Amino acid sequence: MIFNFRLVSDEVDNFRREINIDADATFLDLRNAICDSVGYDKNQMCSFFLCDENWEKGHEITLEDMGSDSDEEIYLMDETVLSDYLDDGDRMIFVFDYMTDRCFFIELKKSIPGKTLKDPVCVASMGTPPAQIMDIDEFEAKSAPVTRAGDDDFDEDFYGSDGYSDDEFDAAGFDEMTFDDNM
Repeated sequence: MIFNFRLVSDEVDNFRREINIDADATFLDLRNAICDSVGYDKNQMCSFFLCDENWEKGHEITLEDMGSDSDEEIYLMDETVLSDYLDDGDRMIFVFDYMTDRCFFIELKKSIPGKTLKDPVCVASMGTPPAQIMDIDEFEAKSAPVTRAGDDDFDEDFYGSDGYSDDEFDAAGFDEMTFDDNM
């Protein structure tokens, strides 16, 4: 069986890769195919995270055992077979830059039964991938909230004081309010 994966990035518009790979290949084989398709160095630390339909991270499949103290089982890329953990429509995150938690979003678009594939193939390539490693200062600058001229006018005096006095409350009209659902 052959798996067809689609990769996208939230950093770069119009970036996409599609990779076909044998379902019995390992996550390491998929990592290598991804790195080859985007021109990334394969010597960088990276991980896959199996995700739910809302992209919430689940099990991590990592390149190396980092000696975690956790009781949780460690899944290594070179020992973990794709078809043991994935079905059509499943989602993963591939974290390629650990320092800034930058990643690709991957979805198993379809499986093609009755066929095998010796080596993975990038079958679609659109756009330029994000840089593999981003300087932490550059990342923080991109992540910082945008401030505009005049934003400093909105200080604590603009919104009023934090103090509250019962004398400030006007109860008129509140006695007519109801919170019943049967209105």
